[in-house]
Amino acid sequence: MRGDRNTFSNGVLSTPLEKRSVVNLVINRIKEAIIRKEIKPGSYLPSEADLAQSLGVGKSSVREALKMLEAMGVVEIRQGSGTYIPLHPSYDSISPLMFQLLLEQASTENLIELRMIFEPAYSQLAMKNATDDDLAILEKRMLDMEEKVARGEQVAEDDLKFHETILGFTHNPLIIHIGKTIHELFKQSVASSMRNIPQTAIKDHRRIYEALVSRNPEKLQEAMMESYKGWMENLDD
Repeated sequence: MRGDRNTFSNGVLSTPLEKRSVVNLVINRIKEAIIRKEIKPGSYLPSEADLAQSLGVGKSSVREALKMLEAMGVVEIRQGSGTYIPLHPSYDSISPLMFQLLLEQASTENLIELRMIFEPAYSQLAMKNATDDDLAILEKRMLDMEEKVARGEQVAEDDLKFHETILGFTHNPLIIHIGKTIHELFKQSVASSMRNIPQTAIKDHRRIYEALVSRNPEKLQEAMMESYKGWMENLDD
């Protein structure tokens, strides 16, 4: 799909920048243009030369800023065609939020609070929005996990895949993107739980699955809270 090519003659992309951290300023100006809906998904950006001229910076600064935005999945650069805002961000793109959270020296208590606030909330929405086909997929995830535990082949991804399947049932792209990022923070502790208490993990996941199928909010909340007990012990370790 070829997006709209706009002139941006009266927008933030036509206002010269102050000479500070030029690359970051270019990125922030493009972000501001997206917030103001001066550029939308599917739209092409002005050329590097036009952006450099309108923002009052060098082409190399614009080029570096666009490369950084491309790595984050904000823009897509097509040789011979131009740079445009994709209709949907790629899940394979670099998440600045992920690195910010990883570099944040969070305490064990911080991690527990984050998971206990975020996961039960999206699980309730997932229960509300899940279709029968969705629940059938979750059942398969659970059975696959049980089989791998029986063979002693379970890994952290089996647990995370179960929870990310539930995350997908929200059918809300904003929640899904944030949820996938947050899940990465718990990968190591989940791996410890799957290694040390696999039978407890299986029991907890089956309880969550049955609560979702029953579409009982109280039962789901209780199942989620119960599942955190073994995980928190391994997190402390």
